[in-house]
Amino acid sequence: MNSENSTNIESDEISLKELITKIREWYRFLLSKWILIILFSIIGGGIGFTYAYFQKPTYKAELTFAMEDDKAGGGGLSGALGLASSFGIDLGGGGAGGAFSGANLMALMKSRKIVEKTLLSPIVYKGQTISLADCYIEFNELREKWTKKPNIKNIHFPVTIDRSNFTLQQDSILKSIYLGVVTENLGVGQADKKISIIGVTVNSINEQFSKAFCETLASVTADYYIELKTKKAKQNVDILQKQVDSIKSKLNYSMVGTWGAEKVNVTVSSTILGQLAANLEISKVSLRKETPLIQIIDRPILPLDKEKVGKKKALLLGGFLAGFLTALFLIFNQLYKKIMV
Repeated sequence: MNSENSTNIESDEISLKELITKIREWYRFLLSKWILIILFSIIGGGIGFTYAYFQKPTYKAELTFAMEDDKAGGGGLSGALGLASSFGIDLGGGGAGGAFSGANLMALMKSRKIVEKTLLSPIVYKGQTISLADCYIEFNELREKWTKKPNIKNIHFPVTIDRSNFTLQQDSILKSIYLGVVTENLGVGQADKKISIIGVTVNSINEQFSKAFCETLASVTADYYIELKTKKAKQNVDILQKQVDSIKSKLNYSMVGTWGAEKVNVTVSSTILGQLAANLEISKVSLRKETPLIQIIDRPILPLDKEKVGKKKALLLGGFLAGFLTALFLIFNQLYKKIMV
């Protein structure tokens, strides 16, 4: 038993000794190549420094907002809606529900429909009112890259143009801008799932674009969301308003004569008008109830936070990575030579 333990200890000692010996061998090998490693470290540091020197800073715009639906309770309104429904009158109260709440609302903000509508919104840039899409093209110097493409180099996106009249080239370019913005510039998230506060961040090399796009995106999303939520209730208000106006017109005409059949018409019209007016008021209350409250908490304020890799940090990081990769290459190259011998 003691003999077996002794053998195991000696085996472990031999393995440890071999490991230390191998480490020393590789250390001496790399030490013999120190000039090469230092040379590539200097080159890597130079590349990192050059990158940081010429890199344009990015500007980060941040906006947070909270969304609240007035769905709690209902009280007398619920009773009135139920009473109206019993007479076959639909006064709303349903809406779009939670179709675009929480995660779905964040997905909506990054959808092509909303982002493209934002890109086609106006911005005052260098003293001119242009679209955010044209602003994006200009500060990214895309036209310079399109000089050899005469069919697209002069394409613009005026804020006055109808989206349905876009050419195939305009559609294609706008789609590529949308993909670029969503993948490289735009971030939408919810810090805490228990709290309905959504944050929007926009990073770009143009400070004015970052701020304008961030604020416009929030506004476009809010307008679309509210329109969707209140569409049914608004339709009911419009229908009832037309009916009330029509009855009022007939009632005013009937008031010219107040004898006989005309007197009966006035009484009937007045009764109907009273009922419709009550339903109209209930419908307006329902519309207000269906309209969600979207409250901006924080909005981007100039000057925006500037983000850029420091020259010293880039120099050290580039030098370290280049030296490390060079050492790895030398080790694997040496192992390959030994295996092939």
